[in-house]
Amino acid sequence: MTEIESLSQADAANELMRLARKIAHHSKLYHAEDAPEISDAEYDALVRRNNEIENAFPQLIRADSPNNQVGAAVEGSPLAKVAHAVRMMSLDNAFAAEDVDEFVARVRRFLNLGADAAVVLTAEDKIDGLSCSLRYEKGKLVQAATRGDGSVGEDVTANVRHIADIPQELKGAAPDVFEIRGEVYMAKADFTALNARLLEEGRALAAQREQDFDPATVRQFANPRNAAAGSLRQKDASVTASRPLRFLAHGWGEVSALPADTQYGVMKLIESWGVPVSPLLERCDGVADLLAHYAEIERRRAEMDYDIDGVVYKVDRLDWQQRLGFVAKAPRWAIAHKFPAERAQTTLEAIDIQVGRTGKLTPVGRLTPVTVGGVVVSNVTLHNRDEIGRLGVRPGDRVVIQRAGDVIPQVVENLTRDEDRAAFVFPDHCPVCDSEAVAEEGEVDVRCTGGLICNAQKFERLRHFVSRGALDIEGLGEKSIAEFLDLGWLDKGPADIFRLKSHRADLLGREGWKEKSVDNLFAAIEAKRQPDAARLLFGLGIRHVGAVTARDLLKGLGDIRRLPEKAAEIHAWLETNARAEGESDGKYTARRVEAFKAILEVRADGIGIAVGEALADFFHEPHNRDLWDDLLSEVAPPLYVVETRASEVSGMTVVFTGKLETMSRDEAKAQAEALGAKAAGSVSAKTDLVVAGPGAGSKLKQASTLGIRVIDESEWAKIVEAAG
Repeated sequence: MTEIESLSQADAANELMRLARKIAHHSKLYHAEDAPEISDAEYDALVRRNNEIENAFPQLIRADSPNNQVGAAVEGSPLAKVAHAVRMMSLDNAFAAEDVDEFVARVRRFLNLGADAAVVLTAEDKIDGLSCSLRYEKGKLVQAATRGDGSVGEDVTANVRHIADIPQELKGAAPDVFEIRGEVYMAKADFTALNARLLEEGRALAAQREQDFDPATVRQFANPRNAAAGSLRQKDASVTASRPLRFLAHGWGEVSALPADTQYGVMKLIESWGVPVSPLLERCDGVADLLAHYAEIERRRAEMDYDIDGVVYKVDRLDWQQRLGFVAKAPRWAIAHKFPAERAQTTLEAIDIQVGRTGKLTPVGRLTPVTVGGVVVSNVTLHNRDEIGRLGVRPGDRVVIQRAGDVIPQVVENLTRDEDRAAFVFPDHCPVCDSEAVAEEGEVDVRCTGGLICNAQKFERLRHFVSRGALDIEGLGEKSIAEFLDLGWLDKGPADIFRLKSHRADLLGREGWKEKSVDNLFAAIEAKRQPDAARLLFGLGIRHVGAVTARDLLKGLGDIRRLPEKAAEIHAWLETNARAEGESDGKYTARRVEAFKAILEVRADGIGIAVGEALADFFHEPHNRDLWDDLLSEVAPPLYVVETRASEVSGMTVVFTGKLETMSRDEAKAQAEALGAKAAGSVSAKTDLVVAGPGAGSKLKQASTLGIRVIDESEWAKIVEAAG
């Protein structure tokens, strides 16, 4: 990761764009779909990196900055939407004592308080649940809503009426309108019991149907937070009623009157109305008291009956809260002091290698089961070969496990790495298909080179082979590919697609396949017996050989049948041309690039080391050569000839940027090449024309700076049409 001070403005803008998209993606998974892919700690690291860049480059802050977003929108939810009268905010985070000290110092500076002025704050445990707002009118519950994106949430009124902690009517005299906000959660013991019940129901159902019971078929919840969120956000309130949900208040939204002048006072009144608040809520006088209470809550964390992930501090005086106000998505008067991840010790019993759909070999550690943060952990990702080397782990080692952000378990320490035992040997062949497994230069991931012959990758590779950008075989979608694979009709790879006709009688007898649909499928397959060579090459899914690269390769070679011999020449060159003594990395790299281009007979800038070595690896594998020969026994791709038409952009260098609405990026580049232009990936002084769609960013700015002509997609369409 580039240090902030080393970032150029262009690099900073590009990273902020990527971070905004990545954070929005993970925020939606967590808040809207209850299915996080990364840990809280990893998410927090992304947000911190974004904030550091924004602080260094304030002029680059984006409209979609994560600091302007709260939660996630509720599109696609089966529940009705509710607009919050007062926005439900998020909280900024602190990760160290220094951050807490700076938070209090900021409060002092903003309020212009003297160094000796007392700053009293409340501190309470930060429960890991689903945010919910309860609206009471004249003391009666009239509406409940999830946070959603902070402005609009989901109506869960019928569901929360089944939560015993939430009173239908407040005790005592409450203001006419009072929205109580807090977290719906599930206690650890209730979570364990719920998963056990779901397992038992699955076992009973299997017995009723006289089937063997497979625990893996039962959908259980990963953690109490997911269980609470999934249980509350049900269209059928009876499902919620069957789940043991609870509620803890931590604040309020719209109110007709405030019954006290401090945070602590209002929370104690909410408690007196019959709504649970944290038993650990305390007033603290200054940073030292805050940190002492934080340490006490952290000490009691493991024994608590619900999951927490930190402590929340709030300025106690409400008039000060009002003066401090808010930033884009969080109050200036509150902050969440997050806990470090929980840890436990256990034994690494085995290391298994899993092969993903893209061929990546991922090591998975099998553990003696251990409870970490209320969750039983028996598997842990070891990420890649380098991580195993860094940790020095081997089966039999005693290791420290951490649930990073209380979600994804990982190994943080090997306690027995000094024991005299052999190191774990990472495989150099795929455990599924026995093809060579290699790591490209500069990459840590080891990948199987088997491609289409590897059962772990076969479905995804075949799906790609028939996709729109490749052979584009109409009627042969994911469902059909999966069906034919299960039947063993595609065992030999893509060539078997062209032999499916031999299974016509069997296919006609299967559900969903009528004579017309079968004949249409076979006609679509037969129409691809002489496929476009570039599409065929792209369809093979060779790493780094995309649609544009496939065309660039074939512009030089002309005949796709020459690829295996050219790949063999590259492999031989690599075997006999190591880096010379004293030769710099840069010169050796340049020498390889020139050698590969000469062998492949291409000039395109996109053909370099990665492409050449990927071709060499692919065709060096005997399985892939057999697959290639088998495929060419069924199809006859014609010689690749690029026909160009005279146009006003002939001889120009064109860059496409932004979102293209009428064509794909690959199609646009193909159009440019057909008009005698070169399609480049970046803007430079050599660029003649930029075609910009909606969302165009740094490339458009660069074009403006350099005075390069910019047109939109409709103007480009006129150029294409005028060329005839």
